[in-house]
Amino acid sequence: MRNPPSNTDNVIDSRDVIERIEELGSERETLVADITAAEEDLADASDDTSVLKEDAEELSELGKKVDEVKVLLEEWDANNGEELTALKSLQDECEGYRDWSRGETLIRGGYFEEYAQDLAEELGMDRDQPWPYSCIDWKKAAEELQQDYSRVTFDGEDYWIRG
Repeated sequence: MRNPPSNTDNVIDSRDVIERIEELGSERETLVADITAAEEDLADASDDTSVLKEDAEELSELGKKVDEVKVLLEEWDANNGEELTALKSLQDECEGYRDWSRGETLIRGGYFEEYAQDLAEELGMDRDQPWPYSCIDWKKAAEELQQDYSRVTFDGEDYWIRG
């Protein structure tokens, strides 16, 4: 993936959102599984009724391992939890639009006028030609184009998705 999607991006591809959610989700699931495994190891070792000095040391080490992995999960949540929540919220809001899983484009609100100009160029209009390019009210053109789009919010920023 390029850079992870952010609410400062002018254009976001839904596939990048999906990929980042999967990446973050997998990282978190691995940490949760590590905690479960460490807790099971500790529980198995604690079941032995004959606790010798070595066993006490082993139990102490296993307890430390559980604590270490829990700290790693807390740190992961502190560093990535808000991003994962924001991306999941965006996905929940957008999944009903057209081809979310196959690739939808989200256009940041403040970039939409320039997006309209880029789209006109893709459709054959030449920016280097002064006429008619310089005669077009791009604000109005963008507003009319937005009629085919729906507004969604990503982490406090408005984006437009074809809907």
